[in-house]
Amino acid sequence: MYYCCGITEKGVMPHNEDALLIKDSVVDEGASEQSLSAPFIAAVSDGVSGERSGELASRMCLEMVRDLNYTGETRLAEELLEVHKKMASYSESDPEMHNMQATLCGIAVDEENNILTFNVGDSRFYRYRGGRIKQISRDQSLVQLLIDEGAITHEERKTHVHRNIIFPVFGNVKSAPQIDTVRLDGGMEYGDLLLLCTDGLSDYVSVLDIEEVLELPKDLKTRLELLVKKALDNGSKDNITVIAVVYYE
Repeated sequence: MYYCCGITEKGVMPHNEDALLIKDSVVDEGASEQSLSAPFIAAVSDGVSGERSGELASRMCLEMVRDLNYTGETRLAEELLEVHKKMASYSESDPEMHNMQATLCGIAVDEENNILTFNVGDSRFYRYRGGRIKQISRDQSLVQLLIDEGAITHEERKTHVHRNIIFPVFGNVKSAPQIDTVRLDGGMEYGDLLLLCTDGLSDYVSVLDIEEVLELPKDLKTRLELLVKKALDNGSKDNITVIAVVYYE
């Protein structure tokens, strides 16, 4: 069995362009807690800043992912590409929704408890193990490319003039997204915690901050609430969404 807890918060923004998915439930306001058996998908999505209909884009993206009925036989990357195509087609057919786009980051757990992670954009997936956080996903952004090339440092990314430029995401009518997938060999170990979040959290809360909060002897929802509060206290100017997943027998 798995326990999943998620929070999505508009923060200082007038409305929320983030949303989260935990199995059959898509949430764009407040919190969700569920005890689940496999198979299931959990994911976060962020309507791309500056594009129209961000709220609709993130929710639509997650609703279509929810309807995939995931199992170990599902060709997930292919199915996710179909989600993108449907969003792009819808965007082109309705002038009011032109160029709606959304990031997507999540985990897919099959009936044998094998875990496949997937990512498009700059939302993130971390694994917390033995008191330490490790980022599993890779940001699909210009600043990440510059870091990989050694042109800038991790610290410089926070203030770089192009820090908000990301590669094509779901719904982009000009280019299809690159769907990055990573298999977690052996699934989850006892004590592991998997963390999914949008950049409203990861841009304002350091890895050390996340580790310190997750180490606290508090229930999972309280710890996630503390992470959201820390992001807001640190000046987050974006919507904030986070999901945590733990495994228990």
